[in-house]
Amino acid sequence: MRLLVRFLGFLFAAGTVLFLVGVAAAAGLIWHFSKDLPDYSQLQDYEPPVMTRVHAADGALLGEYSKERRLYLPIQAVPKLVINAFLAAEDKNFYEHGGIDYQGMARAAVLYAQNYGSNRRPQGASTITQQVAKNFLLTNEVSFSRKIKEALLAMRIERAYSKDKILELYLNEIYLGLGAYGVAAASLVYFDKSVNELTVAEAAYLAALPKAPAALHPVRNHDRAIERRNYVIDRLQENGWIKQADADKARKDPLIVTNRANGAHIFAGEYFAEEVRRDIFERYGEKKLYEGGLSVHTTLDPKIQVMARKTMVSGLVKYDEAQGWRGAISKLDIGGDWGTKLADIKSLSDISPWRMAVVLETGDQSARIGFQPGRELGGAVTKERQTGIITVDGVKWARATSGPAKGRTPTAVSQVLSPGDVIYADPLVKEDGSTVDGQYRLRQLPEVSGAMVVMDPWTGRVLAMVGGFSFDQSQFNRATQAYRQPGSSFKPIVYSSALDNGYTPSTVVMDAPIEIDMGQGGGVWRPENYEAGKYLGPTTLRNALRLSKNTVTVRLAQDIGMPLIGEYAKRFGVYDELPNYLSYALGAGETTVMRMVTAYSMLANGGRRVKPTLIDRIQDRYGHTIFKHDQRECRGCDAPAGWKNQPEPQLVDHREQVLDPMTAYQITSMMEGVVQAGTATVVREVGKPIAGKTGTTNDEKDAWFIGFSPDIVVGIYVGYDKPRNLGRGMTGGHLAAPIARDFLKLALADKPAIPFKVPAGIKLIRVVSKTGMRAGPGETGGVILEAFKPGTAPPDNYSVIGVADADGRPLQPSPDADRSLFRPGTGGLY
Repeated sequence: MRLLVRFLGFLFAAGTVLFLVGVAAAAGLIWHFSKDLPDYSQLQDYEPPVMTRVHAADGALLGEYSKERRLYLPIQAVPKLVINAFLAAEDKNFYEHGGIDYQGMARAAVLYAQNYGSNRRPQGASTITQQVAKNFLLTNEVSFSRKIKEALLAMRIERAYSKDKILELYLNEIYLGLGAYGVAAASLVYFDKSVNELTVAEAAYLAALPKAPAALHPVRNHDRAIERRNYVIDRLQENGWIKQADADKARKDPLIVTNRANGAHIFAGEYFAEEVRRDIFERYGEKKLYEGGLSVHTTLDPKIQVMARKTMVSGLVKYDEAQGWRGAISKLDIGGDWGTKLADIKSLSDISPWRMAVVLETGDQSARIGFQPGRELGGAVTKERQTGIITVDGVKWARATSGPAKGRTPTAVSQVLSPGDVIYADPLVKEDGSTVDGQYRLRQLPEVSGAMVVMDPWTGRVLAMVGGFSFDQSQFNRATQAYRQPGSSFKPIVYSSALDNGYTPSTVVMDAPIEIDMGQGGGVWRPENYEAGKYLGPTTLRNALRLSKNTVTVRLAQDIGMPLIGEYAKRFGVYDELPNYLSYALGAGETTVMRMVTAYSMLANGGRRVKPTLIDRIQDRYGHTIFKHDQRECRGCDAPAGWKNQPEPQLVDHREQVLDPMTAYQITSMMEGVVQAGTATVVREVGKPIAGKTGTTNDEKDAWFIGFSPDIVVGIYVGYDKPRNLGRGMTGGHLAAPIARDFLKLALADKPAIPFKVPAGIKLIRVVSKTGMRAGPGETGGVILEAFKPGTAPPDNYSVIGVADADGRPLQPSPDADRSLFRPGTGGLY
């Protein structure tokens, strides 16, 4: 008995010693791994990389930019269904344990022992808190030391933060495949839905992904993805979080993924979105753009943008098809599976309804074509093969550009197409606007390009932008990056500088041949009008602008001096510095469509400076406004709530006045004449008050039109990227103005015909259009109302700028001429 007591005492003592040793060892182990644990307090101030989202003016999503596609959602905004799905899949006891699930650890230990030596990855048994510790503070190293650190951090995190905060961090940080981080981004990427719209099956699939996103790919590993999704549905039902009927339905639901694109989300908005991206990059840098979670509110009007894209593309295609058919894109062997071969050829994704196709067989009356099949999310070519027919009507435009049949209209489809030709086609539209099922029209990608900008003249807000035929074909934005000669579309700036400095629309200048000695071996420059050899003689500034007379503009530039014109060009932002060469008065300098449209906006709004902008407002991830375009002061807007007889709020505009409002009206009135009876008469078809000016450069390499109504400005340029002749007669009035006409018809269709506002002080006086002199009583033929500023009036005698005596000396003013308008040595009378 005594021995038994001693033995038991020995066992107790030994056990106590072992216990103390174990405790000491555990404490030492904990101390060892705790001494270099990362600081978990940083989770409190965690700012994950969040995608920047760009919105159109109506709130529609335009684009998303990120390195990690993530939208941060507070836990209160995550639906209970989504939370329960992730708890069922990852950690059903999350709200009960203290950071470590000991039962799960025991199961993992047993499995580790069973699989020892099999090279299988050990089961982690990590709780959500442990995963937060690993994802935020540790590495993915597979080791016992990392697991110990993970457990220690989890317990500390549980003591420092609420369960909801830990779950919020987890649901926003976890990687769920396809570049999506967090449940909000994954919901958009996989299903193009917000988390509040997810079904039971969709929420369960997202919850299944954290274990192995790549292994559960919805297309490549479809069956395995379904299996894991259904496992999560089973756990949801088992835990009583969904009803059996809902679970049964969810298991039967197909796994259909609607992949969300990375690029622009509004059709035709690609150039605009990319310009906004570049702007943000320049303002804030790469990190802020791709990780800062900015909310960018742009000026884009989606309806206007679609109109602009439609009319611009139509104009480019119309011109290009008139040049003839250049041939197929490439040749394809149509033996075997032509669909897979065709799918491997790069096609443009932003020219809908055009589709790439291959000619399968041809005849005189028709050709059968097969359309390029799509690709599934995993990259595999879809099995569906669609075909159609191109009839003779669909190839009538395709005249040969060379050979014996050059210029002839095709009478058989086989004259144009051959089996294996890779082409583009779109539905054949009949004259009444209807389409015929299964019939298509041959298309070709235009070689010519161009740009369009649409602006609100009062604010500088860019409502639409077209930078070329296809962004997928070329990301070069011809609206902002292409520097081209504006030609005669620059003349309104020249005439504005004259009108702002004492000239009137009735000032007469000689339209006749002129020779300019360039000096220093530069030879003699002989500028000509577009219609060479045709001159009007003495011509008013109004008529000279209306008919775009070059010799008049050169004489006017001589008279007022190029330095003055250069100053106005700089004021309007057309050029930073304009050389003092007379040829620059004819638009020989290079500028962009955006700059020209901005300049015309200042003419349209009464001479007030505007800064072009594609962005209204930028907010940071917390909703604080960090940029806004509108800098007007609102006096009284901060008044207390409720009406207390305070004055009405007033908007105070501090913007610079770059041109006299009366001058702005005069040049606007003169440009109305360009549309009504000048080089842009095609725009009259709009049926609303429109002012504008065409432009054509030397050798007809560039064609321009810029015009405006009281509330919208549109600028268009057409030309080859590598400048070359567009063809005889391909002027701004022939190429660019019709595009503007078609656009303005659509954009102003539901707008009233608002006339341009006449500023206070302007006098409208009846004058003879041809001479600019005051019309006599009862005189009606060729009489117009001309705008004059205070202190000016129609001339009482016929005085001409640019006329000299036989010895080359400027003629002196007649005794009754208004000598306040005469400047000695400048070349003539006023």
